[in-house]
Amino acid sequence: MIWIMIACGGALGAMARYGLNLWLFPIFELRFPLATLVANVLGSILMGLAYVILIERGNFQPELRHLIMTGFLGAFTTFSAFSLDAFALMRNGDLFTAAGYVLLSVTTCIIAVSLAIKISSEYL
Repeated sequence: MIWIMIACGGALGAMARYGLNLWLFPIFELRFPLATLVANVLGSILMGLAYVILIERGNFQPELRHLIMTGFLGAFTTFSAFSLDAFALMRNGDLFTAAGYVLLSVTTCIIAVSLAIKISSEYL
């Protein structure tokens, strides 16, 4: 059942992310990824709220947590999960590990996408 909830939440999150792009792009035709920034910030805010409501204070079924946090927010923006992981490390006092995680994640992901574009542009 949890897999179905994640899939349903993921479908809704992906549609919400696409809808955000459609809504913001005509308004802000900038050379700046505003829709991505808005999705990342909004998704991180919603992840923080969901964490408190569904995990810390709530007594909700795991299916609801997976529908909202893993499914919807995971598809809307994976940055929200990244942000929650970094926050958890900081909250536990692992500041050095948190800083390393943030730096390593951002740096390696930018390198990874750059390499993938370079390699696929040459060989595909």
